[in-house]
Amino acid sequence: MKSKLIVFSILLVTLMSTQIKSQPLETVPNVDLKRYAGKWYEIASFPQFFQKGCHCTTAEYTLTDEDYVIVENRCKKDSVNGKETSIKGKAFVVENSGNAKLKVQFFWPFSGKYWIIDLAEDYSYAVVSHPDRDYLWILSRTPKMDDVVYKQILERLKTKGFKLDKLKLTEQI
Repeated sequence: MKSKLIVFSILLVTLMSTQIKSQPLETVPNVDLKRYAGKWYEIASFPQFFQKGCHCTTAEYTLTDEDYVIVENRCKKDSVNGKETSIKGKAFVVENSGNAKLKVQFFWPFSGKYWIIDLAEDYSYAVVSHPDRDYLWILSRTPKMDDVVYKQILERLKTKGFKLDKLKLTEQI
């Protein structure tokens, strides 16, 4: 009987996790782009091929008078003392999204969905993802994030259906 209960519990947890992930990912209701602009440090992310070998990763957002935001991503290759590399792109706000959904374009005509799904009231941290939940970045205004805040973010991500086993901390100095 105990083994049946364990199997049932595992199935129930798996079903609940699948249902959460199948629910649409929600963004924050509104983002003040003037407050969001500036430099962010990557605290953790789901590793992506285009970030292979990156350390000390940052993103900087600059508002323009045009209808886009300049995005500049930087990192040090292969070590914290490695050569700095960077790439510039543009981010376009998706209409009627409260500025929480953007399309980021580094190479025309390709763009990616950039959704702000968690944001500190004081804009000290942000969490960015894609609606399929295969991309995830935890960002902070400082190179280090308070452990309590980080753990609270992780708990919220779990309730949003993220599988955090592939989350990797980013080395910052």
